[in-house]
Amino acid sequence: MNNSSSSSDVQSPFRLDGRHALVTGGASGIGEATVRELVRAGAFVWIADINLPAAQALAESTGSAQAIALDVTSQESIATTVAQVQRLDILVNNAGIGHVGSIEATEPEDFDRLLNVNVRAVYLVTRAFLPLLLAAQDERHSGNIVNIASVAGQVGIRQRFAYCTTKGAVIAMTKQLAVEFPKTLRVNAICPGTVETPFVEGYLEKFHKHNKEEIRAELRARQPIGRLGRPEEVAAMVRYLASDEAAFITGAALAIDGGWTAA
Repeated sequence: MNNSSSSSDVQSPFRLDGRHALVTGGASGIGEATVRELVRAGAFVWIADINLPAAQALAESTGSAQAIALDVTSQESIATTVAQVQRLDILVNNAGIGHVGSIEATEPEDFDRLLNVNVRAVYLVTRAFLPLLLAAQDERHSGNIVNIASVAGQVGIRQRFAYCTTKGAVIAMTKQLAVEFPKTLRVNAICPGTVETPFVEGYLEKFHKHNKEEIRAELRARQPIGRLGRPEEVAAMVRYLASDEAAFITGAALAIDGGWTAA
């Protein structure tokens, strides 16, 4: 008997063969890692991103994926995407933006911008794809939503007034949807700590250009494990939550933060 396993089986024991997934903001960072992980697990993945060339390049490198232009803040763009997708088993609401500032330093336009991308867009995308997700459920598995929230929705972080507010709202939406559709839809949130992504690099470049390494060290230190997270670690949790092995998990907000929220 041959007990050897393929590399994809070793990397992705929780299989998603035959399922169709869509990842918003899927062309970089946690989104990109999630696309690669879901493809490895056997899913076909729509890479939905406002940066279509980057999404197309990723699709070409992964194989079982297709790029699609999506502005998550535009109802027209979302409707066009729904018409193209037609079938969906797994929705990963990953697209999001950040903002640095206390309540005094957060202007109304900054607050509105974060609400629009981090909260309203999750509502718009989820609402538009809900019929497809509900149609996906059968006797074996239900439709599945994984929202990428943040530890910023679970604990207060200095100088992150708008970001904390919006990520807390994503967690609340997750829980409400889970109890609204308990038998036909599983909805969970992942709450990463600080992860080594272009998102974080952009923050360092914009706000700490002259002391990047000092601030990077501080970001590592606030997570008891002593390092930043990796996108692949978050992606592995997405894949698990989307799998049948996680069938008893819904309405959860799961931290993957190096011990930050435990400290």
